[in-house]
Amino acid sequence: MTTADNAPLAPLAPASSLRDRVEEAIAAAIVSGQMPAGEVFSAPNLAARFGVSATPVREAMLNLAKRGMVDIVRNKGFRVTAVSEDELRAIVDVRQLLEGPAVRRLAGTLSGAVLTRLRGLAEEIVRGARDGDLARYLQADTTFHLTLLKLVGNMRLHDIVADLRAQTRLTGLVDLVATEELEASAHEHLDLLDLLEAGAADECERLMSRHIGHVLGWWAGQAET
Repeated sequence: MTTADNAPLAPLAPASSLRDRVEEAIAAAIVSGQMPAGEVFSAPNLAARFGVSATPVREAMLNLAKRGMVDIVRNKGFRVTAVSEDELRAIVDVRQLLEGPAVRRLAGTLSGAVLTRLRGLAEEIVRGARDGDLARYLQADTTFHLTLLKLVGNMRLHDIVADLRAQTRLTGLVDLVATEELEASAHEHLDLLDLLEAGAADECERLMSRHIGHVLGWWAGQAET
């Protein structure tokens, strides 16, 4: 039994079903590095750690296998898939090419009600960073970014970025808990909303590109200049 087999996982957050809640929590643990690449986890073991039956865990892991986050290991469980540095750089490059121009198009177009809803999500990201709740941080962060892409009105763009995010690994995120870097990256979501409201298209694109770049910097455990 490895250290990863006993490491605490984030508590389950409310969602539409128990399976969804388990899937969100496991996905967050994989992306943040709490469940390391190459480790094999069994459904019964994870179920015991979450305090639920094995069935929703097994269903969640099968869905994560479809998303490419784990591989099925016959008679053992599920192995967390690895993402190479080259793959991660390619993911970041594509996201910057897609999401930067997307938020540029949204500058000055969002209603007060939409901005209020987005600020609620941005504040949830900040709270997750401040409290060291990585599952909360990542879930709110995902919802924020994908909501922006939905507002562009191109669901294919939304689905591509959602898939890219599922392939991302933020192996240094665990070590960023309670650091200035994590809080700074969280506050960038509020900064982006200020720029969107002001109609500052160029600044929106630059900030989004820099923000996504943290995947290769702070969130990978690397210093940034």
